[in-house]
Amino acid sequence: MPVVTALTYYPVKGCAGVLVDQARLTPAGLAHDRDFMVVSEEGVFRTQRRDPRLTLIRPDVTDDGTRLTLRADGFEPLVVTVDASGPARPVELFGTAYRGIDQGGTAADWLSSVLGAPSRLVRVPPDHDRVTDGRTPGTSGYADSSAVHLLCRATLDLLNDKLAERGAGPLPMNRFRPNIVVDGWAEPHTEDRAHHLTLGAAELGYTKLAVRCAVTTVDQESGARSGPEPLRTLADYRRAAQGGVVFGVKYAVLRPGKVSVGDEVVVGEWGESER
Repeated sequence: MPVVTALTYYPVKGCAGVLVDQARLTPAGLAHDRDFMVVSEEGVFRTQRRDPRLTLIRPDVTDDGTRLTLRADGFEPLVVTVDASGPARPVELFGTAYRGIDQGGTAADWLSSVLGAPSRLVRVPPDHDRVTDGRTPGTSGYADSSAVHLLCRATLDLLNDKLAERGAGPLPMNRFRPNIVVDGWAEPHTEDRAHHLTLGAAELGYTKLAVRCAVTTVDQESGARSGPEPLRTLADYRRAAQGGVVFGVKYAVLRPGKVSVGDEVVVGEWGESER
């Protein structure tokens, strides 16, 4: 029986995740997932692709979203009283214009010191009306695309077997930064074909395969790049028809609700893999 074995949300895009036993799944994903984003002074989003030190920042947000605590080794923790209704400034995510509420100079100075580059912190504004693409339209905060990223344990096990054949060590699940991990599907990449899911009180609709990038080469504990893996190995067997390599699946939220570790994952609709 496939079940949820891990739930992780990422309060600040690109920074470390928060592992929880249960979470509220909102229309934009797990509660507080990618509610915040680090941007340059010009408003362009920062990503581990260019700023791998982002993963050294450990955010924690209160349940009501009113306070955000940022931690990083060697720096005093910073508690941010979240401004959720102030004036919004232009920001840019993958070349698309959005808006974000700037969280002030103290947060900017702290992030600039940790990252070694002028940075500011913004929050999704209340009128954020982003519509995500894919087979099932939805919404999300500052996630790369759809609201939820799901990965199956057997999928990672297969990759680690292939890495071992090359003499490379295994990778942990957090290298791929999923929101939901499912165990119990014996066949790797079963998630590719699971087009409608019920888990806990929530329902998810398939949007697209997750195209992987250089973030997968960043060690999520140290912030160091590890070289060509796992992209080199994935390119051998997970090339997508539209280009790039794919690993895991993105979903839109069809019905919000509580999700817990241990919840059974029920597939309501199977489809063909798009790869």
